[in-house]
Amino acid sequence: MAAPRTTGRHAPLNGEGAIARGKRAAALAAAELLQDGMRVGLGTGSTVAFLLPAIAARQLRGLRCVATSPQTASAALALGLAIESLDELGELDIAIDGADQVDPEGWLVKGGGGAHTREKIVASAAASFVVIVSAEKLVARLAPPVPLELLAFGVQRTLSQLAPARLRGGVVSPDGGLIADYLGPVEQPRELAARLSATPGLIEHGLFAPELTRTIVIGDDDGVEVRAGGAPAA
Repeated sequence: MAAPRTTGRHAPLNGEGAIARGKRAAALAAAELLQDGMRVGLGTGSTVAFLLPAIAARQLRGLRCVATSPQTASAALALGLAIESLDELGELDIAIDGADQVDPEGWLVKGGGGAHTREKIVASAAASFVVIVSAEKLVARLAPPVPLELLAFGVQRTLSQLAPARLRGGVVSPDGGLIADYLGPVEQPRELAARLSATPGLIEHGLFAPELTRTIVIGDDDGVEVRAGGAPAA
């Protein structure tokens, strides 16, 4: 069940549009969830670009962060946030990331930026995974493309097993995997996720199950709405 909407309009900055304002509202709300000394997973993408300065502005003490991409790491370091490896931090208190699509059951499509393997690892390492989106990311039904990360070895064979799918020309993940997209229907996300995961040569796909997510924060011009995800409360 959706939590009550938190109202509060945000004035446009530099003429930014409604989508950017929604992303900013969701990011600001999520930054308020952090506390001194937390171990934090930082996602990748345009909504996280609003999150990083919001976190830095809070000037929390002892915050330790892991980034899901070199771009996020570089931006976070420039803002004075401490970045460490996931192996150094171990279990995280919270991870915050965006999504490309969110359906009514809480299934996500992620990976538009090609970092979904790292994003899924970090989300699964967190006691609480918080998804931040602007309202237009809410969909009645998931639709293609679903991002994929593939091994380079035998990639054409892998693509034939995943058909319909195609490579994104010249795009690689932060760890050197080839990025592709599944282009077929997404009628039953759990069945599709199982099929994709069972394909040799696939490193990871961009379908995130509802049970991985604790909270979904949705921003628009009217403020933010906070929904419970599928993950059980601690």
